[in-house]
Amino acid sequence: MKSPRIQTTVVGSYPLPDWLAAAPSEQALTDAMRVVLHTQESAGIDLVCDGELYRFDPNHPETNGMIEYFTRPMSGIRSEIGFSEWLAYSRGAGMRFRARPPGVVEGPVGAGTLNLSLACARARQLAGRPLKFTLTGPHMLAKTLHDLHYGDPEPLAHAIAEVLATQVKHLDADVIQVDEANLPGHPQEWKWAAAAMNKVLKAVPRKAKAAVHLCFGNYGGQSIQTGGWARLMDYLNALKADHIVMENAHRPPDELAVFKELRKEIGFGLGVVDIKRTEIEGAEAIARAIERAEKTLGRGRVKYIHPDCGFWMLKRNMADGKIRALVKGRDLYEGRR
Repeated sequence: MKSPRIQTTVVGSYPLPDWLAAAPSEQALTDAMRVVLHTQESAGIDLVCDGELYRFDPNHPETNGMIEYFTRPMSGIRSEIGFSEWLAYSRGAGMRFRARPPGVVEGPVGAGTLNLSLACARARQLAGRPLKFTLTGPHMLAKTLHDLHYGDPEPLAHAIAEVLATQVKHLDADVIQVDEANLPGHPQEWKWAAAAMNKVLKAVPRKAKAAVHLCFGNYGGQSIQTGGWARLMDYLNALKADHIVMENAHRPPDELAVFKELRKEIGFGLGVVDIKRTEIEGAEAIARAIERAEKTLGRGRVKYIHPDCGFWMLKRNMADGKIRALVKGRDLYEGRR
């Protein structure tokens, strides 16, 4: 049977196995990654991810390491938060779903001890299929920090982007995906957010594909940001990316039409699994979602299907069911079964 026209993938995170949290160790972490990758591979996922378990830290499970894993090792960022800094952060716009900043920027930001290539290499060694490696983008990292040095999120984002770009150059993955979950709620910042993002995307090795994931957030099954995709089309069209990975399943169906304006050179990743719902989608529902997208955007426009966001807040049986549904729905649509 020939390769599928539409590829299946995941956005990144996977529910933390209870046994890893109960008895964490390097070997247990490696075993957990092996389980996560095998779960996707046995379901038939075309482009797999390590579940972002490389970020696992028993002291900071609340954001799946999405922020702290990157900011804590960087130089110029202090992890210890003083009481006055805590208060100042809580009074600002900040991240409304968290009262404590991940760090305080008190000098020029540098790489420090951050080493993403080591984490990527471990996943590459364990994966039996093409591998996606994910990292958090410069806009979101800049917006979460309490900045006492730059005085403006734009130069801070560019400094972080330079650190991430240096890291990305050394990643051995088939797709390198950069995640931005704060920008959809702040579309007016798109110009400098795109400029910072492109610094990272341009550093992706030639043998790999660059991807950008955007969503409206997921914390306890709730959206964090409000707004719509129409206000971010200029941002999306400015990206130096192979494809985008979008939240669509939890969005109004008629909003899909705004992606007609997406540059043809940028592949479209369609979210067909709603991670804010515990019900497992049927193959027929996913096939209909693909059909609706291709009728709206044109045949061949959808390059990937995936969940809206990561699975880390769901139970494993729900995540596993949704992973299997992705492949079954795609195969049903393409007549592969």
